Amino acid sequence: MSERKSAFAPEAGPHTRILILGSLPGEASLAARQYYAHPRNLFWRLIGAVIGQPDLPALPYPQRLEQIAARGIGLWDVIASARRKGSLDTAIRAVEAAPLADLAASLPSLQAVAFNGAKSAALGRKALTGSQLHLIDLPSSSPAHAAMRYEDKLAQWMVLKDFLA
Repeated sequence: MSERKSAFAPEAGPHTRILILGSLPGEASLAARQYYAHPRNLFWRLIGAVIGQPDLPALPYPQRLEQIAARGIGLWDVIASARRKGSLDTAIRAVEAAPLADLAASLPSLQAVAFNGAKSAALGRKALTGSQLHLIDLPSSSPAHAAMRYEDKLAQWMVLKDFLA
């Protein structure tokens, strides 16, 4: 049986305008205790391009979090905990959902929720049904979603610019 894995605390606050939700941190992220820590995950490169800061991936992790928070971007996951062997979303079992509606309600500036990948969108949209938030499905930044070119992913991620602080 695979071990139970838990998400990190949300990186969000009163000035968060966009909340980007993944599914559940992968092995590299859990080991580093950092969102999107796998070296081939494109998240920091994509979000750096969205905010006009291409050097974002090279910054120390705490500074990356500060930079996105300053632009009104928060991070969390749709799954609070689950059983999973490895890092693939397809291996996720026994899901305990994160309290997304509660977090969203606690963020007075929140305008949009972006789902980083199909699993995040499938679970997150259910949790936020009926909200007045803009719900945005994005192609996954994960190295497991390598069928789509970076430039094509970036074109879709650029919609986030409409919600930046």
